[in-house]
Order: sequence, then C-alpha cells, then structure tokens
Amino acid sequence: MHFIVCIKQVPGTTEIKIDPKTNTLIREGVESILNPFDAYAIEEAVRLKEKYGGTVTAISMGPNQCETTLREAVSLGVDNIILLSDRRFAGADTYATSLTLAAAIRKIGDYTLILTGQQAIDGDTAQVGPGIAAHLNIPQTCFVRKIESFNEQQAVVERLLEDGFDRVSMQLPALISVVKEINVPRLPSLRGKRNAKTVPLTVWNCDDLGLDEKETGLNGSPTQVLNIFSPHHEKQVEKFEGNSDEAVELIVQRLSELTNR
Repeated sequence: MHFIVCIKQVPGTTEIKIDPKTNTLIREGVESILNPFDAYAIEEAVRLKEKYGGTVTAISMGPNQCETTLREAVSLGVDNIILLSDRRFAGADTYATSLTLAAAIRKIGDYTLILTGQQAIDGDTAQVGPGIAAHLNIPQTCFVRKIESFNEQQAVVERLLEDGFDRVSMQLPALISVVKEINVPRLPSLRGKRNAKTVPLTVWNCDDLGLDEKETGLNGSPTQVLNIFSPHHEKQVEKFEGNSDEAVELIVQRLSELTNR
C-alpha cells in the first residue's frame, strides 16, 4: 500500500511581510514550521503503514526551505519526500496549488490513500484537499475523525459534524482530510532523526510535472488578492448622567434615535 501525505510549511511567526507587487506572502527567509494540522495526517498515515504495511510519501510545494519540513516528516515516520519547487509555482491560490499537487500525485502513479490536514493555519480555507481529489477524480471525505475499517479496496471513516458524525464508506484510491481528534502525533524518534538526514529528496519543477506555466502560480490562479489593509475601527463614547431611571430613559431615547436614522 502507498499512503501519500500532502503537507505545508507555514509561517511560524505573526511578523510576516507582503509582496507589494503580488499581494502574496513573502516566505523566503521567514521562520517556518510544519502546518500543525498536517502533523495529524502524517501520524495517521504512519499508523496505517504500521498496521497494514506499505510506504508513506510526503509532498510539499514551496521554496527550497520547505526541505526542512519534509525532513521533519521523515523523523516522524515518513519514508519518501518530494518537493515541488519552481518560481512558476509562486503565488498560487488553492486551485492552482491543488492542481500542482494533483499533477505530482498523478506522476507518482500508484497510491492507495491521500491524507491532508483539515486546513492550513495561514489560509484557513480547507480547500486544497478537496481540490486535489477533484483534479484526480477520486472520492474524498473531509474532517475525518476516525478510520473505522480499511483494506485495499475500501475504507470506512467517521466524518466530524457540528452535532455528531457521519459514517462514510469510500472506494479506494481516495483522499481524506483529518481533524485533530483522529490521533495524538508522536514525537520524532532517534532513528527517525537519523533517517531524516539521509533520505534523498526528490525535487520536481513545472516541466517535470508536464504543466503549462499558465496553469500554475499566479498565472493559473482564478482568485487573486487585489488589496490588503488593516480594518479601521472607530469608537464613540456617550455619557448619560442622572439617577438610574433618568439614565435608562436617556439611553432608550438615544437608541431609538440611532435606530430611526
């Protein structure tokens, strides 16, 4: 069996900078961490490998510094790591990102289950996982809190809802995005840390994936940020004097005036 985990490196600080030309995050040189939700996807993939056999491959898209996050994944039990890195991928929205990741998975070819975290903390869209499944035309289930049963043909999972959960049966290959309730991620092992230093890193660019540069990055993004600004807040204070009854009457009168504007 082959389990693929899509992970993302996100800013580890609130002190971020925006490119004034593209209105996208400047990631180069910024302290970065593994997206916390992706740690649960890695853990679940490794548990599936330990229970059913097979291998786990982690994929990430971004600049060269993403290698550190991929090697962290190896220390947690991942076997193979692939970095999608190309200037032509820069500025991608969720559509272009999912298209690029799907192209990489299609290039890998043989896979049983794709896992992602429920969302990335820098975007909070929860769109990339479902987007990958749509591009690959495979079943997908979001917000998975438990894998109830699993074999080479089918998986039965529990999907978290606001007032309970659904039980969903899926034909494989498929994609799931997992929530933090699914497991408790392990700490890196000594053996994992040693492996992280030696596992070869595969790097693919736009040409390797057979993509047209018009489909990737800013060029392939249907949604683009036109402007970024801090919200403007205004505070107004009015003081009502008098005893309690008088103050209440004045407040009611003032609210009535504001309502009738």
